[in-house]
Amino acid sequence: MPQGGFRRGGGGGRRGNRNAPRPRKLGPDGEEKSVEVEGTITSVLAGTQFRVQLHSGHEVLAHISGKMRKRFIRLVVGDRVKMEMSPYDVTKARITFRLG
Repeated sequence: MPQGGFRRGGGGGRRGNRNAPRPRKLGPDGEEKSVEVEGTITSVLAGTQFRVQLHSGHEVLAHISGKMRKRFIRLVVGDRVKMEMSPYDVTKARITFRLG
C-alpha cells in the first residue's frame, strides 16, 4: 500500500463543483423555457404537493419552489398561486408565488 494508508482507486477524473449554479435552460431568444400561469389550489397532497386548477379548467400536480419552502410559506385550499410550467410536460408545475 502507498504511504498514508489508503488505496488508490481507479476511475480517476475530477468531480464537478456540486455547489456551482446550474446552467439555465434558455430558449432561442435567450429567455427561460418556462410558462407562467395562475391557478387555485384544490387539494393538498403529501410531500408539499398540491392539485391546482388552472383558469382554463385543467388540473395539474404542483410542488412548492425551494425559496417558498425556505421561507415557510404556507398554502391552503382556495389560495391563488402563480406557477411555472415546462412546455414539455403540462401536467406538472412549480409554485413560485402565493397570490392570496
